Amino acid sequence: MHWAHPERLVWLWLVPPLGCLLAWGLARHRRLLERLIQSGLHPRVIPGYSYARRRTANLSWLLAVTLLLLALAQPQWGFHWQEVERKGLNILFALDVSKSMLAQDFRPSRLQQAKWGIVDLIDSLQGDRIGLLLFAGTSHLACPLTFDYDAFMMLLDDASVFSVPRGGTAIEHALRHAIRIFRKDQSGADHALILITDGEDHEGSPLRCLPELKKMHVKIFTVGVGTPQGELVPITDAHGNSSYLKDRSGNVVKSKLREDILKKLARETGGCYVRAVPGDLGLTRLYNQRLGKMRRARIRSRRVRIYYDRYQLFISGALLLLAFEAWSSRQIQRRKLR
Repeated sequence: MHWAHPERLVWLWLVPPLGCLLAWGLARHRRLLERLIQSGLHPRVIPGYSYARRRTANLSWLLAVTLLLLALAQPQWGFHWQEVERKGLNILFALDVSKSMLAQDFRPSRLQQAKWGIVDLIDSLQGDRIGLLLFAGTSHLACPLTFDYDAFMMLLDDASVFSVPRGGTAIEHALRHAIRIFRKDQSGADHALILITDGEDHEGSPLRCLPELKKMHVKIFTVGVGTPQGELVPITDAHGNSSYLKDRSGNVVKSKLREDILKKLARETGGCYVRAVPGDLGLTRLYNQRLGKMRRARIRSRRVRIYYDRYQLFISGALLLLAFEAWSSRQIQRRKLR
């Protein structure tokens, strides 16, 4: 037997206390009755009374409650196979994990706000494949395109500025890595790259990737995290001492949001740019207004086992027992009247 909602079986713990309560009530009723009327006079004074019938009626009622609680868990047996298709998009998140993402113009940091925003979006996705690409001076595919949202969440939670060994920010390297990932996919679904960064770029030229991105119909949706005014970047050394990030000349680095390159990447590929604000990365709005309207394709097809519901039998049994209990009580009343 299969249960559609096995967690509801916990309500069966109510049956033993109810049984004890009914037994106690029946025994108390019998004791009180014997105090008032001698047991030998029962047939003459109360001819319709029967202890056995009352016990049977209580058992019928208790069994009916048990069957209804079992029906609540939706018992199933017997099944057939059904082909199920999943349609969706391929969404790759490219998340900047460079040290500039530790700036605290977004509390507690730009990186943490970005991770929270991705989690909020994942909660509303249905049927899309998602992947996670982390980048700084180089890039690392933390999670390939997958339907396993739980695994994605776990890998996202582990993302930090130590996830990519090489420092700096190389957006071009991340874009070329994303192109290689999308090139392997043959599903026919639209490809969406969500680039989340403060826009600082220390090497290469992301715009050189545009011809290939357009050829593959990859839409880039860029999210700028940070403020144009900028903020210092706090760091902690190996001894636990706190300071601020400095450049090679020893000057303290102030990281600012660079939007120009992000806007151009989005515009040229048919995507759009969103500037994040503290508490709202803008991804949910971006999905509802743009991503949700992109072309979905059959990504995966699989056979699933469909069980037949049998809770109707349990409910029917409970109703029959309740009907028997009502009929039994009516017979007792008729005997009393006689």
